[in-house]
Amino acid sequence: QVHLVESGGGLVQPGGSLRLSCEASGPTYSVRVMGWFRQAPGKQREFVGCVSIIGRSSIDENRMKGRFVISKDNDKPTLYLQMNDLTHDDTAAYFCAASTYHADSYSDDLLYDYWGQGTQVTVST
Repeated sequence: QVHLVESGGGLVQPGGSLRLSCEASGPTYSVRVMGWFRQAPGKQREFVGCVSIIGRSSIDENRMKGRFVISKDNDKPTLYLQMNDLTHDDTAAYFCAASTYHADSYSDDLLYDYWGQGTQVTVST
Protein backbone atom coordinates (compact mmCIF):
# COMPACT_ATOMS: atom_id res chain seq x y z
CA GLN A 1 0.00 0.00 0.00
CA VAL A 2 1.48 3.31 -1.11
CA HIS A 3 1.05 6.00 1.50
CA LEU A 4 0.86 9.68 0.48
CA VAL A 5 1.22 12.60 2.85
CA GLU A 6 0.61 16.18 1.73
CA SER A 7 1.91 19.25 3.50
CA GLY A 8 2.29 22.96 2.92
CA GLY A 9 -1.30 24.15 2.84
CA GLY A 10 -2.53 27.16 4.74
CA LEU A 11 -3.95 30.65 4.55
CA VAL A 12 -2.49 33.03 1.98
CA GLN A 13 -3.51 36.44 0.69
CA PRO A 14 -4.55 36.95 -2.93
CA GLY A 15 -1.49 37.28 -5.10
CA GLY A 16 0.58 35.18 -2.72
CA SER A 17 2.33 31.85 -3.17
CA LEU A 18 2.35 28.46 -1.52
CA ARG A 19 4.33 25.30 -2.11
CA LEU A 20 2.67 21.98 -1.46
CA SER A 21 4.60 18.76 -0.99
CA CYS A 22 3.51 15.16 -1.26
CA GLU A 23 5.80 12.48 0.09
CA ALA A 24 5.20 8.89 -0.98
CA SER A 25 6.20 5.82 0.99
CA GLY A 26 5.67 2.09 0.74
CA PRO A 27 5.98 0.13 -2.54
CA THR A 28 6.50 3.24 -4.66
CA TYR A 29 8.29 1.22 -7.39
CA SER A 30 4.82 0.50 -8.80
CA VAL A 31 3.87 4.16 -9.18
CA ARG A 32 3.99 5.49 -12.73
CA VAL A 33 2.49 8.93 -12.28
CA MET A 34 1.80 11.26 -9.38
CA GLY A 35 -0.67 14.07 -9.65
CA TRP A 36 -2.52 16.87 -7.90
CA PHE A 37 -6.28 17.35 -7.69
CA ARG A 38 -8.29 19.93 -5.83
CA GLN A 39 -11.82 20.18 -4.58
CA ALA A 40 -13.58 23.35 -3.55
CA PRO A 41 -16.69 23.26 -1.34
CA GLY A 42 -19.75 22.23 -3.35
CA LYS A 43 -17.70 21.50 -6.47
CA GLN A 44 -16.41 18.40 -8.17
CA ARG A 45 -12.84 17.31 -7.79
CA GLU A 46 -10.66 19.01 -10.39
CA PHE A 47 -7.47 17.81 -12.01
CA VAL A 48 -4.55 20.19 -11.52
CA GLY A 49 -1.67 18.32 -13.11
CA CYS A 50 0.69 15.36 -12.94
CA VAL A 51 4.13 14.12 -13.87
CA SER A 52 5.59 10.71 -14.57
CA ILE A 53 7.66 9.16 -11.84
CA ILE A 54 9.21 6.11 -13.48
CA GLY A 55 10.00 4.85 -16.91
CA ARG A 56 10.44 6.79 -20.08
CA SER A 57 7.02 8.32 -20.03
CA SER A 58 7.02 12.02 -20.64
CA ILE A 59 3.73 12.60 -18.96
CA ASP A 60 3.68 16.20 -17.81
CA GLU A 61 0.22 17.66 -17.65
CA ASN A 62 -0.51 20.97 -16.02
CA ARG A 63 -3.91 22.63 -16.27
CA MET A 64 -2.68 25.70 -14.42
CA LYS A 65 0.41 26.31 -16.48
CA GLY A 66 1.55 29.85 -16.03
CA ARG A 67 0.75 30.06 -12.34
CA PHE A 68 1.35 26.57 -10.99
CA VAL A 69 4.50 24.52 -11.41
CA ILE A 70 4.63 20.79 -10.74
CA SER A 71 7.97 19.23 -9.96
CA LYS A 72 9.27 16.01 -8.46
CA ASP A 73 12.11 14.37 -6.65
CA ASN A 74 12.29 10.79 -7.93
CA ASP A 75 14.68 9.66 -5.22
CA LYS A 76 12.20 10.07 -2.39
CA PRO A 77 9.77 10.16 -4.35
CA THR A 78 8.15 13.48 -3.59
CA LEU A 79 5.82 15.61 -5.66
CA TYR A 80 5.64 19.38 -5.37
CA LEU A 81 3.09 21.98 -6.40
CA GLN A 82 4.36 25.55 -6.50
CA MET A 83 1.37 27.87 -6.67
CA ASN A 84 1.86 31.52 -7.55
CA ASP A 85 -0.41 34.52 -7.93
CA LEU A 86 -3.15 32.78 -6.00
CA THR A 87 -6.76 33.95 -6.23
CA HIS A 88 -9.90 33.28 -4.22
CA ASP A 89 -10.85 30.68 -6.86
CA ASP A 90 -7.84 28.60 -5.86
CA THR A 91 -9.31 28.00 -2.40
CA ALA A 92 -9.79 24.25 -2.10
CA ALA A 93 -8.58 21.07 -0.51
CA TYR A 94 -5.60 19.86 -2.52
CA PHE A 95 -5.01 16.14 -2.88
CA CYS A 96 -2.01 14.21 -4.02
CA ALA A 97 -2.62 10.97 -5.90
CA ALA A 98 -0.56 8.14 -7.36
CA SER A 99 -1.31 5.95 -10.35
CA THR A 100 0.05 2.55 -11.27
CA TYR A 101 -1.87 2.44 -14.55
CA HIS A 102 -0.66 2.81 -18.12
CA ALA A 103 -2.51 5.63 -19.85
CA ASP A 104 -2.04 8.37 -22.40
CA SER A 105 -3.53 10.97 -20.09
CA TYR A 106 -3.96 11.02 -16.36
CA SER A 107 -6.57 13.70 -15.85
CA ASP A 108 -9.24 11.16 -14.85
CA ASP A 109 -9.23 10.57 -11.11
CA LEU A 110 -10.37 6.99 -11.70
CA LEU A 111 -6.83 6.22 -12.89
CA TYR A 112 -5.37 6.88 -9.46
CA ASP A 113 -4.97 4.04 -6.99
CA TYR A 114 -3.75 5.95 -3.98
CA TRP A 115 -4.74 9.25 -2.43
CA GLY A 116 -3.42 11.48 0.32
CA GLN A 117 -5.58 12.94 3.05
CA GLY A 118 -5.53 16.38 1.48
CA THR A 119 -4.25 19.76 2.59
CA GLN A 120 -6.38 22.89 2.74
CA VAL A 121 -5.43 26.01 0.81
CA THR A 122 -7.40 29.13 1.64
CA VAL A 123 -6.86 32.34 -0.29
CA SER A 124 -8.32 35.25 1.62
CA THR A 125 -7.61 38.71 2.92
